[in-house]
Amino acid sequence: MEKFFEIFLTFFKLGTFSFGGGYAMIPLIEREVCRNKKWIDKEDLYDVFAVSEALPGAIALNASTFVGYRVAGIPGAVAALLGNLLPSVLIVWVLVAAFLQVKDNAYVQNAMNGIRPAIIALITFAAYKIGKSGIKDRITPFIFVGAFAACYFFHLPPMPVIICAALTGLAVGAVKAHKAHKSGGEQK
Repeated sequence: MEKFFEIFLTFFKLGTFSFGGGYAMIPLIEREVCRNKKWIDKEDLYDVFAVSEALPGAIALNASTFVGYRVAGIPGAVAALLGNLLPSVLIVWVLVAAFLQVKDNAYVQNAMNGIRPAIIALITFAAYKIGKSGIKDRITPFIFVGAFAACYFFHLPPMPVIICAALTGLAVGAVKAHKAHKSGGEQK
């Protein structure tokens, strides 16, 4: 039960102090679960983010649920999900009521003009960190460029792009395995 509350409080804190949505939470989740808590390592967390992106729903909620499950099974998944979701629900209720009252205020508009570029910076930084881990060999940069082009130029939704990237990774892995097997067979 103690681990359940620790997971809940960790993700409650992350959900409370992150701004800008799931992608902006990636560096915060990484710092908390990899560096501070040492629940999982960075490579595993990046895999969690990749799978979380492929699933329906918010990436931060999906990732939190995966991490909670890795740490403490189903109770951990529930604790992480509730911990991450509850602050957002509470904050949104309060902020919507307040924002509707002051949305045309010049100070509020100026604050929002400052917050937007900071969120873009957080998302860019998260992409950079994931990119450092995800670009591993000579093939993965081509997968990256192809996926980017499919989204940017052809406006494909994420799921087909992710499926094509997964199939490409499987094909490349099969070719590498076949070459390794063939070269190993010739040495005998």
